Amino acid sequence: MYVAVKGGEEAIDNAHRLLAHVRRGDTEIAELAPEQIREQLALGVDRVMAEGSLYDRDLAALAIKQARGDLVEAIFLVRAYRTTLPRFGHGVTLDTDAMTIRRRISATFKDLPGGQILGPTFDYTHRLIDFLLTAGGDVETPGEKPASGERTPRVSDLLGGEDLIERSLAPEPGTPAGDMTREPLEFPADRDLRLQSLARGDEGFLLALAYSTQRGYGRTHPFVGEIRLGEVDVEFIPEELGFAVPMGSITVTECQMVNQFAGSAEAPPQFTRGYGLVFGQAERKAMSMALVDRSLRAREFGEEAKAPAQDEEFVMSHCDNVQATGFVEHLKLPHYVDFQAELDLVRRLRAEHAAHRTEDAA
Repeated sequence: MYVAVKGGEEAIDNAHRLLAHVRRGDTEIAELAPEQIREQLALGVDRVMAEGSLYDRDLAALAIKQARGDLVEAIFLVRAYRTTLPRFGHGVTLDTDAMTIRRRISATFKDLPGGQILGPTFDYTHRLIDFLLTAGGDVETPGEKPASGERTPRVSDLLGGEDLIERSLAPEPGTPAGDMTREPLEFPADRDLRLQSLARGDEGFLLALAYSTQRGYGRTHPFVGEIRLGEVDVEFIPEELGFAVPMGSITVTECQMVNQFAGSAEAPPQFTRGYGLVFGQAERKAMSMALVDRSLRAREFGEEAKAPAQDEEFVMSHCDNVQATGFVEHLKLPHYVDFQAELDLVRRLRAEHAAHRTEDAA
């Protein structure tokens, strides 16, 4: 047994050296620096920050390099590092109404106060490989114009002014925010915990669930009320001061989805909301999050909940890619004893089955 353990350690050490070797790749090619990843693979960095639940662009870029571009592995690394950091409180609720906007679009109103801003997006590009990128070189400077200073109210606020959308009630002052990273998850879960789970959830899983809701498995009939991308200030209230202190700004994507609702005995016909807020530029994730959020509110509106996207236990227990990865990849670990037991059982059952067939034939 000792020899097997020793041999295993040597093999693992060599596997680590091999991993470092293949990660570096061809040494004739310049090594990729985390700063390049941070600046030029920004959407991958944003995803790692969002699903890793830690806003640190440099750390996310380093994790992507260490993981050889495997974003789920990079998210795992960031989550592990996050557990070592001290926790000293909760920030003030982000005021996205005061966002410094880089992109703002609405599929529901063409003419918005403050206007629509296309910003950096693939939406209007041709999905053709641009081979000119292999040559590198300078890029054109985008056009700019000074900010108008005009207010940019949310579409949901415009609908709320006519009482056409459900009211969004602010929590009572002093109400503690749920934190699924510090407390055991219990069901049913409040919306704050559901939104936290979705914000940390795997983009691909949420995208598939969001798609299912549009195909009849979740009762969403959505319109993109508004998508915003920009910078918001983060503030914290130290106990010894009693007032908010600015800590910096972060880039976020916010999506407000407007959904149909036929009404009930208690509520008139109106629009309802689905909400998504994600670190960085992550529109697909924010939209998917908003669609699933609305589906998870089915019971709140007296709707029948029978689709996967409406089942909070199913969604929240399976959307986390770090947890899912661990459960799937543990299958690669040795299961020799278990499999030998199964193997012996199948052999014995087959022998009994053959004996019965022989008796029946006789």
